Amino acid sequence: MSKFVSAATRRKNPAARLAIGLLTGTMLAGMPAAAFAQDEEAETPAPAPAPAAPQSGETSAPAAAPAAQQQVVQTIAVSGAQRLEPNTILSYIKLRPGDVWTQAAGDQVLKDLYATELFSNANVVNTNGNVVITVVENPVINRIILEGNKRIKNDKILPEIKLSPRQIFTRSKVRADVARIIELYKRQGRFAATVEPKMVELSQNRVDIVFEINEGPKSKVRQINIIGNEAFSDGELRGEMVTKQARLTSFLSSNTSYDPDRLAFDQQKLRQFYLTEGYADFRVVSAVAELTPDKRDFIITYVVEEGERYKFGDVGVESRIRDFDNDAMTARLPMQSGDWYDAKLVEDTVEQLSELAGTFGYAFADVAPEFRRNPETLTMNVSFVLREAPRVYVERIDVNGNTLTQDKVVRREFRLAEGDAFNSLSVARSTARINSLGYFQENFEINQVEGSAPDRIVLEANVEEQATGELQLSAGFSSIENFILAGSIRQRNFRGRGQTVGLSLNYSRYSRSAQVSFTEPYVFDRNISAGVDIYRRDINSFNFRNNERNTTFKQAQTGISLRAGVPLTEYLSAVGSYTFNYDDVSLDEGLYFSDRDGDGVATCDPLLASRYLCEAIGKRTSSILGLTLNYNTLDSRLRPTRGETVSWTTEFAGLGGDAKYFRSRAKAAKYWPVGGGFIFSVAGEGGWIRSLENNAIAGQDDVRLTDRFFLGEPQMRGFDIRGVGPRIVRLQYVDDDGDATTPLVPQTIEEALAGDQRVDDALGGKAYYLGRAELEIPLGSGAREMGLRPSIFLDVGSLFSVTRPILQDYPDGLQASDADGNLLYVQSGVDASGNPTTALVTDPVAPDGTVNPPSIIPGTFFQEVFLGDSPSPRISVGVGVNWNSPFGPFRIDISHVLKKQVGDDTKVFSFNVGTQF
Repeated sequence: MSKFVSAATRRKNPAARLAIGLLTGTMLAGMPAAAFAQDEEAETPAPAPAPAAPQSGETSAPAAAPAAQQQVVQTIAVSGAQRLEPNTILSYIKLRPGDVWTQAAGDQVLKDLYATELFSNANVVNTNGNVVITVVENPVINRIILEGNKRIKNDKILPEIKLSPRQIFTRSKVRADVARIIELYKRQGRFAATVEPKMVELSQNRVDIVFEINEGPKSKVRQINIIGNEAFSDGELRGEMVTKQARLTSFLSSNTSYDPDRLAFDQQKLRQFYLTEGYADFRVVSAVAELTPDKRDFIITYVVEEGERYKFGDVGVESRIRDFDNDAMTARLPMQSGDWYDAKLVEDTVEQLSELAGTFGYAFADVAPEFRRNPETLTMNVSFVLREAPRVYVERIDVNGNTLTQDKVVRREFRLAEGDAFNSLSVARSTARINSLGYFQENFEINQVEGSAPDRIVLEANVEEQATGELQLSAGFSSIENFILAGSIRQRNFRGRGQTVGLSLNYSRYSRSAQVSFTEPYVFDRNISAGVDIYRRDINSFNFRNNERNTTFKQAQTGISLRAGVPLTEYLSAVGSYTFNYDDVSLDEGLYFSDRDGDGVATCDPLLASRYLCEAIGKRTSSILGLTLNYNTLDSRLRPTRGETVSWTTEFAGLGGDAKYFRSRAKAAKYWPVGGGFIFSVAGEGGWIRSLENNAIAGQDDVRLTDRFFLGEPQMRGFDIRGVGPRIVRLQYVDDDGDATTPLVPQTIEEALAGDQRVDDALGGKAYYLGRAELEIPLGSGAREMGLRPSIFLDVGSLFSVTRPILQDYPDGLQASDADGNLLYVQSGVDASGNPTTALVTDPVAPDGTVNPPSIIPGTFFQEVFLGDSPSPRISVGVGVNWNSPFGPFRIDISHVLKKQVGDDTKVFSFNVGTQF
């Protein structure tokens, strides 16, 4: 019996121990007699032969007992049953009252009982035809306990095993469950995993089953050996495989573990590689994976035969469809006679010819390449045969599966109508447009079904609707905005009509916004989109001083934007817009206002605030007309891998309102998959604004501060927010020798930019450009499941073109004096409410409390310098990682600036993280 029969049970049941011993002895001796059946046959025994005379030193054996008389079973009783009814137990055996009792019949009773796997022990006793069956039932499972499993959690293992609570314990199920758990670990590459089952006895014939799991290390592929390759090195061939050798540099890859399915796939990858290089006879003779004795690593060995290398011989197209010219199609084939044979190129050509036939309405065109190999000249002749097929027309378009979305929302995305000639490109474009709606399942495909006649086809859109409502509450931390709170609600398929409605609120320490929006993609069921946005934005501009963020000006903007768009072509659309904004730009009067003239009216003081800040304050309106042209062929809006997008926007402000300018911006981006999962992209953008006002004020730019462009983080990595472009930096006058009688001298620009008391105000610019190049690096499947997407990038850009402002210079306070000629000093403090204040005083107090200090208080005397107004490119490189973390999207960038201009604010490290709850 198995080790699951406890020692306590054997001690309490001597009969069971005797039965086990007799049964084991019987099995070992190969005797057919049952261990516990007593044969009392009624036959008259034959006379026993006389025993042989004992030899010297031997004892004579006793005479054999006479054989029992044959008996008929009178009664059958069951003893020891607890959960099972005696009649149920009797139904499991073949023996019945009235049968003749034999040893074989007793053995069969035991076999029938043990076959049910309901009993841990059984005994059969026959007394004068009265048969008593004594059983010990298998226990009931109380619970299943898994111990030691860390890599595979309980919710992954328990559904895979057969045992469960309240079931009858059986040894066969335990063995099967052990094998199943080990198989689960093998699928994860842990071939050294072991499982030890144990049973804990409880009262009332119940047990706990414990699986003690030793997961062991992950079995890696230590070495990949290739035998028989001459044309290509082992390293080149390993690079074509999915399975990789375990190395220190591959710790993030899951492809270093052994997987039998991956082994078979790698053989196909090898064959595909050789076929693309002209080796038409290549084959993998064998592929063997050997597990090392410690079960920690695998060594994989491939034996290959490369064969001879072939070139293309005669290649051509043989079309049996009269609409195609064989010679013209042959001239456009991508391969030429004399090129190395490439099986992948042949497959691509077949697909291209099929698509070409589909564009002319031949939906069921069959393209079959015919090969004629010449081993003597090592050439491969290929003929692409387009078999005859009828031109097909769309008989019907069916939309199935939509319960909320109206049929017209799906049908209007089709680029074909019922009765049109079939066109495979139009079908593919229709599929992409329906996928882009985001209303249905991913990877939606339009099915093509034969119609009522050979020249008819039915297009079926079998959709599976998914949730289109979005409710999001988020909180996060940004290196720019500190703590951020945001909430939004949006329905992208409102009432099943494809309309989009949304409400969003955002709040941070330095910005607040609220917006309500509505978009109708098809106005009056015509291919015209329309939308409206109503918004309020409160933005605080700032600079950094002593690593602390200080607000410079506040801009409150309230506005409404109306827009309408029409498609010009399949990929090109035009959107017109009208925007009306009301802006209120203000400064903190406690910090930047003073009564220099003593007339009791505080005004913006250029000594406390830069002159350009004083020019920016005020209330004004803007009435803006805009036009945008969009060209988009991207395969995905969220994470594109191929395609391009181009947009150009022009805006005219001056149809009423205070602002009058013309502004133009252009953006473009292109994405390529470059093999191996790498995605390369380049993007560029630029903008230009020109005032339509005649502003003749010296030193004042004709474009207002709030209408100019700004550049920095997050648009250009490696630079701080508004860290690129024209700016004013204040150089403090200092008494460098400590002699109050000598003239003060200004700091150098380097000292001012590096100092804790830096005053640096960005002016923006009227022109900018920005270029990006980025390579997204693929990781193993484990990292992809975590949502990690690292990349390396290069950013190039500049912001420039602003009127040189009138700069202030206050040496020795000659120009910083009151009406009586007393020198004015900048004195910072706090009011009764704890708010910061700034005032011009004639008797400054030093930080140590002394009056009229001999040293210069920082900020008292300064000289302004104008920096950064140059189209010269700023260049930064770096690495970044996007992570769809459990607590929200996370982006981190580490940048290094290769080129900058004096005055630019650089930043090495930046991150942004948020969460949803």
